[in-house]
Amino acid sequence: MTTTLHQQLTLEKFLKLPETNPASEFVNGRIYQKPMPQGKHSRLQLKLCDAVNQVAEAKKVALAFPELRCTFGGRSLVPDVTIFTWSRIPFDRDGEIENVFALHPDWAIKILSSDQNATKVISNILHCLRHGTQLGWLIEPDSRLVLAFFPEQQPIELTNDDRLPVPEYIELNLSVNQIFSWLKAGS
Repeated sequence: MTTTLHQQLTLEKFLKLPETNPASEFVNGRIYQKPMPQGKHSRLQLKLCDAVNQVAEAKKVALAFPELRCTFGGRSLVPDVTIFTWSRIPFDRDGEIENVFALHPDWAIKILSSDQNATKVISNILHCLRHGTQLGWLIEPDSRLVLAFFPEQQPIELTNDDRLPVPEYIELNLSVNQIFSWLKAGS
């Protein structure tokens, strides 16, 4: 269950608070603590980051991050997986990745936990899309379903052998069944 800490505060004050474990998000003046990831969630998160990074990192096309805080448009969100095109990744003058990402991801992936409120998760994906994100996925392990979100379009429901949409800059060919096959040991 997502915990709501009932206190009204500013984004600036929220960002000065110590990080929580699991992470907390700031939405509409309120703090919402994400549920602790469990087995299926963690496995899908790891495999998705690996799949994207295998095809995009060496070519410096994009990079996938697990549980990265992104602060933009008055919210501070921690999608399960964020993908940034290489040109948008903040690097410091030494060429190292910055700690703070004060920008929207190019692609945001949320994996719904059984005790998570789907409406709040979808609201955060829609917030990303309104602020420049090109693609959002909501993965629902219990139903073996993926919803794909695009700016100013109706979501697409994907199941079974349906191919998952990816941004044109990523050469990744995955079906819904393939990502859920990662939940089996040894895959």
